[in-house]
Order: sequence, then structure tokens, then C-alpha cells
Amino acid sequence: MVKSLYSPELGALLEILRARRQSAGISQHELAKRLGRSQSYVTKVETGERKLEVVEYLAWCRALGLPASGLLDEVEAAKSLIKD
Repeated sequence: MVKSLYSPELGALLEILRARRQSAGISQHELAKRLGRSQSYVTKVETGERKLEVVEYLAWCRALGLPASGLLDEVEAAKSLIKD
């Protein structure tokens, strides 16, 4: 049996990252270029197929012009809405 990489908190983080990318009008292709990665990497992260390491998370935030700590605060706030 394959263990899922997905957790409710990860889901909240990925939804916030995806929403912020979209609201900034940045395509997955453009974000991938900014990160020096492939579009499939961005897709896999956004769908939860691949987890972000801390340094990748920081690069993702820089590429979107977002404060890393502010997004983590949003995840913490969303955690109260997540049912275990």
C-alpha cells in the first residue's frame, strides 16, 4: 500500500499557494520558470503529489513575492477549520 503525502494542513498550505499564484495572475508555467523547475513540478506540488521542503517553500514564496511567515500564519488560521 502506498502512503499518501497528503494531510489536511498540507492541503491548506497548497490551496493558499495556488490561490495566491492565481490571484497574482501567474501561470504554472511562469512560476516554474521563476523557480527554475518544470511545470510538472509545480503541478505535482499544487496537487499534493509532491511535498515542498522548507528551502523549496521559501523559493516558492520569493517567486510569488509573498512573505513566507505570513502564509504560515494563514495555514495556522485555516487549521482551526480543518476536521481531523
